[in-house]
Amino acid sequence: MSPENARCSRVPLPDSDALTPSDVLLNERDGAVAILRLNRPHVLNALSSELCRALHRAIVQLGADNTVRAIVLTGTGNRAFTAGTDLKEAAECAGQVRGIEENPVAAIEGCRTPIIAAVNGLCITGGMEIMVACDVVYAASTARFADTHVRVGLLPGWGLSVRMARQIGAQRAKEISLSGNFIDARRAFDISLVNRVLEPELLLPAALELAHDIASADPHVVAAYKNLIDQGLQLSLPDALRIEQERSADHLAHLTLADITSARHAATARNRTQAKRLRTPFRDDNANPG
Repeated sequence: MSPENARCSRVPLPDSDALTPSDVLLNERDGAVAILRLNRPHVLNALSSELCRALHRAIVQLGADNTVRAIVLTGTGNRAFTAGTDLKEAAECAGQVRGIEENPVAAIEGCRTPIIAAVNGLCITGGMEIMVACDVVYAASTARFADTHVRVGLLPGWGLSVRMARQIGAQRAKEISLSGNFIDARRAFDISLVNRVLEPELLLPAALELAHDIASADPHVVAAYKNLIDQGLQLSLPDALRIEQERSADHLAHLTLADITSARHAATARNRTQAKRLRTPFRDDNANPG
């Protein structure tokens, strides 16, 4: 094997179903919430093939774990979520197409468990591909976003040209992608690229709070509702409405009176707590994100 091929060889995924520890991806648990940290801070958490494989495998495994009800994805350090593809490795492996096991977006797409991206810094190109595939995106006020595919002579392969245009509109997507220019967190919020903008020290706590809120709901209903939204986006409006009505009727047909009564009582108690929280003085964390 030549030195070039040795550098670009693909290490097979382990056969074990256990969540494999990895230096490039940290796996933590906070109750029913899993926290994944891209862990290559010395290169701004750039997406090497090793990191992509680790992330793909971790998401697949967590999605199959019934004890995990929500996932938070973030980057190690305060400089970057991820700077995108590891360009040094990409140059050494020019012309090679990554397999499905190195496509974390494919794993995100197929994951029944909601994934919250906590963008803690730079989010560039491949990072944006991962981000827009997640279910919810919170960003630090220091976060910066760019799609630099055109600047490095590449085309997106993980769905960015489709997802971002559908999310923020074709013209805004073209402004970002065809220029390769950076936008700040405030602009990202203004064009609905992210859900919320928070001060850096509040980012992970806010993402975890939302994750635990999701985790406290019925996981089967959460997964079914998430699937309804995801599938509905791929269908015409009449077809999406028809599928919603069919699944709603099927779901109701399998509920007992005890199920409905128990859920109603739990929801009423939680609603009182939520109402008290909302009566506290309002603080708009997007008013001046920095």
